[in-house]
Amino acid sequence: MITEINQLDLRKQYTYADYLTWQFRERVELIRGKVVKMPPAPGTAHQRISGNLHRIISTFLLGNQCEVFTAPFDVRLPLTPYKQSDDKIDTVVQPDLSIICDPAKIDERGCNGAPDWIIEILSQSTSQVDLTDKYDIYQHAGVREYWIVHPHEGTVLAYRLNEQGRYELLRITPFVLGEEAPVGVFPGFSLPLSEVFPY
Repeated sequence: MITEINQLDLRKQYTYADYLTWQFRERVELIRGKVVKMPPAPGTAHQRISGNLHRIISTFLLGNQCEVFTAPFDVRLPLTPYKQSDDKIDTVVQPDLSIICDPAKIDERGCNGAPDWIIEILSQSTSQVDLTDKYDIYQHAGVREYWIVHPHEGTVLAYRLNEQGRYELLRITPFVLGEEAPVGVFPGFSLPLSEVFPY
């Protein structure tokens, strides 16, 4: 039984089946089989932004079958668009917010398959993973919309999948404080960033 993270060989490839057996306290994600350590706890600004996003989105979704979940919440991303057994899945992430509209993807262990919309709030220790590795795996998995929120700059980069399955920026410049960022997966819905950033 793995009870300490230092028992893992971080050069090795792991699967979700391995992940389920680990009994240590540290939070980790699996990115294409590689263990990625997560920071122990997000800062206050991060928590406020996450709470504001959750409140705005969950209020909008009242009466809708779509649901919003906040980290820690495991999202298993199979190598193919179809569900796979635990020993085949090599990517398990914990996005800051996951919005899922297909109830069949939700089970007691989290989400099995691509959410419709994922929001990641950057921190110093996770920005490289969020901007590169997660961008790639979310695009590959078919996450329809991916937002990257920069808490210190008060900006949002909004990516949407195009017909070729590639991410495109909604616009070249980020959305900034004072603007409303439109949500592609919910036409007509936009987030007022003055209510998102606690400044």
